[in-house]
Amino acid sequence: MQSRAVSRRQVLGAMMAAGAAAVTGCGGPGGSARSTVATAVRRAGSRPDPRHPVGTDLLPQIDHIVLVVLENHSFDNVLGMLGRGDGLQRDAAGRPTATNPGADGKIVHAFAMPTPCQLRGRPSQTWNDSHIQYDHGTNQGFVRSASGPVAMGYLTAADLPFTWGLARTFPIGDRYFSSVMAQTYPNRCYLTAGTSLGLVSDAFPAELPPNGTIFELLGRHGISWRNYYSSLPSAFIWKSLIGRPDIDPNIRPITDLYADAAAGRLPAFSLVDPNFGTSSEEDPQDVQYGDVFLSQVVRSVLHGPRWPRTLLIWTYDEHGGYFDHVPPPAAVRPDRIGPDIAVPPDQPGTFGRYGFRVPFGIVSPYARPDYVSHVVHDHTSVLKLLETKWNLPALTDRDANADDLLDSLDLVGAPSFLVPPPLPVPANPASSSCETTGPGTIPPPGAVTAA
Repeated sequence: MQSRAVSRRQVLGAMMAAGAAAVTGCGGPGGSARSTVATAVRRAGSRPDPRHPVGTDLLPQIDHIVLVVLENHSFDNVLGMLGRGDGLQRDAAGRPTATNPGADGKIVHAFAMPTPCQLRGRPSQTWNDSHIQYDHGTNQGFVRSASGPVAMGYLTAADLPFTWGLARTFPIGDRYFSSVMAQTYPNRCYLTAGTSLGLVSDAFPAELPPNGTIFELLGRHGISWRNYYSSLPSAFIWKSLIGRPDIDPNIRPITDLYADAAAGRLPAFSLVDPNFGTSSEEDPQDVQYGDVFLSQVVRSVLHGPRWPRTLLIWTYDEHGGYFDHVPPPAAVRPDRIGPDIAVPPDQPGTFGRYGFRVPFGIVSPYARPDYVSHVVHDHTSVLKLLETKWNLPALTDRDANADDLLDSLDLVGAPSFLVPPPLPVPANPASSSCETTGPGTIPPPGAVTAA
């Protein structure tokens, strides 16, 4: 894998400003899998219900699907201490028992992050570091990877009051995995196209997938969509989409989301992006800005006139290098393209395995109260939901075989959340001085013990 001289967002920002992009290659043979790979039952191009034509509305109770995607945190890091779902195990005193050995043989114990600010440049979620963290299915390589001890840090309700309140009120899933053990761009490629075309780092795909992206699929069948962005739109990771007349009108600033929600003008599908420099929760950001952003988006939908017919999904693109105790299981490979790696020096692996768990929740009038989903999902489950809604052909083998997230909804009985429930006030980043003083001592005293 090639190192990057400039950040991916600097490149994407320049591309957007210029309205064009240079083509860079990706793709190539990957390593071999060490364990069983899930078998595809359905194939790309197949419809969820072959008895009905493409475009048939199979979920008439839902008119609007809104997707909010933050960045770089694992389930255990954000929700591990929530007390719902399969989080961090605790001892009799309520302390988490998770540990990881360091390269020096010392043991690093799970610890509460000292402040809502994070270290700069750590933890790490690259392909190589993620596979070191996986450690053949033991998840004991987090501290030994480039992440270091900060990987064992976790957040609490004091850090993310709105996020935790949302997770306590509406359904969450404790088996929602990122799509690949790699960085943001590969995972957002899976989220929007069901494949990364071999991409395992934060570069740009050289071309569009054979079956295109979800944006093109929706547009092809007259289904409205918008990518509301705060700084950069995720749709333009597929740089071949930039400047296209069927795409550009649907790329809208975040202020349009709030206006459209208030006016009842939400499209059928909305992808909502945070400000990737301040409110996405990537390091070294203060995560409380992400809590505020999520609150703004959710409340705009909850209190809009189309709430009774809306489904909102919130999640994170990948684990960011933070510890999670659940090993990613085998997954259906999306296509015949292997990861763009060279073994050695890169860690071996294929696209036949999910990435680590990330926080996930569903917000809807039809959400099941007190429900935690234990069904295996990944980002292509969002694609499967959209395909199920409009009986669209699957983009790849991965989304063809994904679960559609509907276990978290009750579409038969009366809606349980037709009246929006009260939710906590979001965090107040101004109350923390960590942006000035730093993230604190990591790891904190007492978090590291002898072997």
